[in-house]
This record gives sequence, structure tokens and C-alpha cells, in this order.
Amino acid sequence: MPAKSPRITTVVDEELAHWLRRRSEIEGRSVSLVVRDIIAKYYADEEERFWAHEGESRLATFDRQTAVSHEDAWD
Repeated sequence: MPAKSPRITTVVDEELAHWLRRRSEIEGRSVSLVVRDIIAKYYADEEERFWAHEGESRLATFDRQTAVSHEDAWD
């Protein structure tokens, strides 16, 4: 039966592997779940940085004179 979630295999150095094992023991979870949560956090941080940059770019070119008002946009 195929796995419910995609699997990713990676190679890490011994120091990182040791840290991941220790962290999983402390948290009482598998190494796989610890790594998944670390990757998910990194992904969320990357997405936040992207949208912050996008917002700053849009704000830099914003012109109140040519902007469409909220009322006009929803009429």
C-alpha cells in the first residue's frame, strides 16, 4: 500500500543526526516528525519573508491619486 504522505530521503552529517535524535527524545516524538516540523517552520518563515517583500514593493509604487477606493472597487 502506498504511503499517505510523500517521503523524502536526505543525508546529514553525524553532528546534525545526533542533534535531531536528542531533540526527538526530548520531545518524545520521532526524528521524522521533528524534521517535518522544522521544515514546515522554515517554509512558513520563507513565505512570510516573500509576502513582506512583496508588500514593501507594492507600497513603494503606491500612488494615492490613482488608487481605486474601497467603495469603487466593490461597487
